[in-house]
Amino acid sequence: MSPSDAMPPKTEPRALRGSSAPHPAADGPACDARRQALRPLGAGLLAGLCAAAAGSSLLLGGCASLPGMEPPRVHIVGVERLRGEGLELRLALKLRVQNMGSMPLTFDGLALDLDVNGRRLASGVLSEGGTVPRYGELVVTVPVTVSATAAVRQMLGLVDGSAQGELPYVLRGRLSGGPVAGMSVVGAGVSFTSEGSLKLPR
Repeated sequence: MSPSDAMPPKTEPRALRGSSAPHPAADGPACDARRQALRPLGAGLLAGLCAAAAGSSLLLGGCASLPGMEPPRVHIVGVERLRGEGLELRLALKLRVQNMGSMPLTFDGLALDLDVNGRRLASGVLSEGGTVPRYGELVVTVPVTVSATAAVRQMLGLVDGSAQGELPYVLRGRLSGGPVAGMSVVGAGVSFTSEGSLKLPR
């Protein structure tokens, strides 16, 4: 027997598990059909996500991001004294809300802070709402509270008599609710800031 006859026959090595050898079913007409069927589902899901993101941005931005909407102009047109409690003073601010946009402005509440002569004087809220027509205006009355500390600060600021008659004011606030008539969007609202002069009641 020759040495070559005594050697065992060579065998091909088996493929290891997890190898990258292509699977017979990875490519073919059946696989292409499945890809074609799933493609519209993926496109629809992507379109839905994009629409949701756009809607979230619109709600977060408020009505300022809607076409035809402009920030309202709010001015004080009157100040009346109300009956207070304890050391607090109560005032009624009459505000003229002007809608400068081409769409109605609907709100369901209002909150504001009033600075007079460079100092915080009062703050107030209004739970009632209304609708300001397009290119229209609306007068609302907001009760505000003047704390004893704020009143003393105002008195100290005017004790030198340098400011007589009307005093400069800065009004900052927010109208809450939906920007369009008949619509109520949770979390949406419009901020406003105005400056002018007023005369406080004695």
